[in-house]
Amino acid sequence: MMLALCAFYFSFAYNLVRTDFVKLSSLYLALFFLSFKLIQQQKTNWKLLLGFGIACRLLFLFALPNLSQDFYRFIWDGRLIVEGINPYLSTPQQWLASGKIAAIVQGEELVKGMQALNASHFTNYPPVSQFVYALAGIVTPKNILGSVMVMRIVLIFTDVITFIFFRKLLQYLKLPLHQAFWYFLNPLVIIELTGNLHFEGLMVMFLVIAFYLLLKKKLIWAAILFGLSVSVKLLPLVLLPLFFNYFRKQEQLNIYKLITFYGVNFLSVLLTFLPFLSVNLIQNFGDSVALWFNTFEFNASLYYIIRWVGFQTMGWNIISIAGKILSVIILLSVLSLAFFRKNNSCQRLFVSMLFALSIYFLCATTIHPWYVITPLAISILTRYRFILIWSVSVMLSYSAYRTNGFEEKLYLVALEYILVISVVAYEFKSTKKLFCG
Repeated sequence: MMLALCAFYFSFAYNLVRTDFVKLSSLYLALFFLSFKLIQQQKTNWKLLLGFGIACRLLFLFALPNLSQDFYRFIWDGRLIVEGINPYLSTPQQWLASGKIAAIVQGEELVKGMQALNASHFTNYPPVSQFVYALAGIVTPKNILGSVMVMRIVLIFTDVITFIFFRKLLQYLKLPLHQAFWYFLNPLVIIELTGNLHFEGLMVMFLVIAFYLLLKKKLIWAAILFGLSVSVKLLPLVLLPLFFNYFRKQEQLNIYKLITFYGVNFLSVLLTFLPFLSVNLIQNFGDSVALWFNTFEFNASLYYIIRWVGFQTMGWNIISIAGKILSVIILLSVLSLAFFRKNNSCQRLFVSMLFALSIYFLCATTIHPWYVITPLAISILTRYRFILIWSVSVMLSYSAYRTNGFEEKLYLVALEYILVISVVAYEFKSTKKLFCG
């Protein structure tokens, strides 16, 4: 079984193009099935599974990512930083138009690789991610594959640390320790983090360590680590309101400690941004982030229904309106979970986090497969399993990439979300108490 998994991962890394959806989906389903059979058979042999998970990741070491071009932008940003240039103040296309792109090593190749859409926008990757990109630029300043390898090694290391703290948390929560492998050996995690270099893995590592420190009553360090997770990806900001009732109703914690937690958190984020602060940073960064709510659309669920209604009633794409409405729905949902649900235990807090993120992504206009990794990580700390199904069905979104262009197959998008929502409904029905811890 292990040899088969290694062979499939090797094929995925070195002998697959994104447009070959039949091969992609077949390999992925085989990987998912065999991985979970392996966990089932060897769940008590954690050293074997840990070593095997690392080995699977190392198979990708010498491969360029084949499902995403984002890594070209990562390398571009890192090389700007190495040259002493703030990556938040210019777009790659501006460099190309200025005729000064030769100042960036392999600049034209990087811009071509990231493609026009990415190259035309300001970077939206927060500072801690940028520090890793810069590390790659320092270690391998003239080699794209070398930079990929540096970032890949960092992400493999973060996954191992995440696994270690998952086990600590599961032990504290009195949940089966082998659940940590539902994340560590999940093909979505291995392929999208190690394979395609998405930095959700680094964000999850900081989050998981922050949760552990919070349970150990190490408030300041927990806040610092949570802040670092925000400075990798902004997504954890969605979770911050959920701490209100957790702090307020803990015997040894109170509202003053809640304020301390929030204060140290935001201070940590601010300190990471300090090296890049400028007059235009907030405007450029904000404009780039806003694109994900008001312009970009991919593999959405609720939004696609609203978009269809808009076409039927208005005759045009109402994404700019729908994006704002859905943002309000997300905000109200998270605040409801924060103030009207008794998040007075870590079990209940993690369940609230899981559903806050699930609502966020169900309302989002863009859902790439690697986005599901964060709620997957939170789900490991609960008894809900619907995200495991989503980690399989989300790969249907790759059917949109074709040799002659890009076109989503909406029936496959519908199938993806029908599967997930069906499992959610089943889990609600089978639990005696809604949102139980």
